[in-house]
Amino acid sequence: MRKYSLLAVLFVVMLVLAGCAQPGPVGPPGEVGPPGPAGPEGPVGPAGDKGETGPIGAPGMDYTPAVFVGSEACKECHGELYESYGQTGHAWALTAITDGKAPAYPSTDVKKPPEGYTWGDILYVIGGYNWKARFVDKSGNVITGDAEAKTQYNLENKSLRMGDDWVAYHPGEQVAFDCGSCHTTGYIPEGNQDGLSGLIGVWAEDGVGCEACHGAGGNHVNDPYQVSMTIERDPQLCADCHGLGEQAQVITATNGFISHHDTNIVPFQGVKHIFDCVDCHNPHTTTVHAKGLGAKVTCDGCHFQEAQNQKITDRKHAQCVDCHMPKMIQQAVADPTRFTGDMRVHLMGINPSAVPQFNQKGELVGDYLALDFACKGCHYEGGRAPVLEDERLQEVATGYHDRALVGIENEKK
Repeated sequence: MRKYSLLAVLFVVMLVLAGCAQPGPVGPPGEVGPPGPAGPEGPVGPAGDKGETGPIGAPGMDYTPAVFVGSEACKECHGELYESYGQTGHAWALTAITDGKAPAYPSTDVKKPPEGYTWGDILYVIGGYNWKARFVDKSGNVITGDAEAKTQYNLENKSLRMGDDWVAYHPGEQVAFDCGSCHTTGYIPEGNQDGLSGLIGVWAEDGVGCEACHGAGGNHVNDPYQVSMTIERDPQLCADCHGLGEQAQVITATNGFISHHDTNIVPFQGVKHIFDCVDCHNPHTTTVHAKGLGAKVTCDGCHFQEAQNQKITDRKHAQCVDCHMPKMIQQAVADPTRFTGDMRVHLMGINPSAVPQFNQKGELVGDYLALDFACKGCHYEGGRAPVLEDERLQEVATGYHDRALVGIENEKK
């Protein structure tokens, strides 16, 4: 009996517990908590089906590299510039001989080829515009001749009263024409022009044409309004031919003068090194044969105070360029006794404390003019001014310099 009573109690307890386990009514939701951290990225799903190919776009413009067309092509639109350019030395840097006739230079005259040659034997004349002429034979080699031959013609220099004669040029040697980088247009150093072994490299035009400075003009000629030509003012463009390039910047005298191969590295030294060449020079007009002013500017355009004190003695003094741009360069002829060559230098600044222009090694002493060339172009035996010894020359030059400074200071007051 007791056993059945215990079972009954357990049954009641289980019913009570079962009733407690039933869920009550759902309460209202609570506030949304902050998001938990992102889980790891799931695997990439399979690629979808490939879509259809879109329509083909319109064709783009083809690129056509510019080609060299020659200076004559520029004449049609730039006739006036073409005509004035033809009066410059650039146009005559290398002249082909046609029909066995002498070239017709605008300001000079090369009357005949070297002795033993006719114009029909000559392929090219190198230069001939102002200073000297050399000649290229039909094989492309520069004519040198034997030990007695005189194959370079120096044109007459009226101010020096020298030239108009023949001199030797590398006699007994074979000299190829390897000057195309500065005497032609569109030059490429590989190959041989016209298949001639003596002509090193190939080029598009003889001489320094318009495109030598402005770049190949084929695209501009075909569409001048859409394709502009290069207008380059960087003096490095000029220095590519008128300078020493990557060589050492030491200028060494030859026979007491700067040689033409070192000529225009000089303007990029001294006080004017910040100028562009075209600030003073118009590359489309001649300088050496200009009637009147050969440069775009005059000295007194900037140095007007100095110009007011130029006549500092009781006689007419020299021109600015006689002292500040003496003829210290030898293109063809020069006279050491007169300290005068045939081309002006661009150093301009004078150092009155320095007498010799070159040291014992023949090197330029500095980026300035010494008294040798600044003064002795006039102060020599038979010159335009009294002969002065070096000490007296330095004393006079220093005195001129000091008096000029005093005059300038007085003008400022």
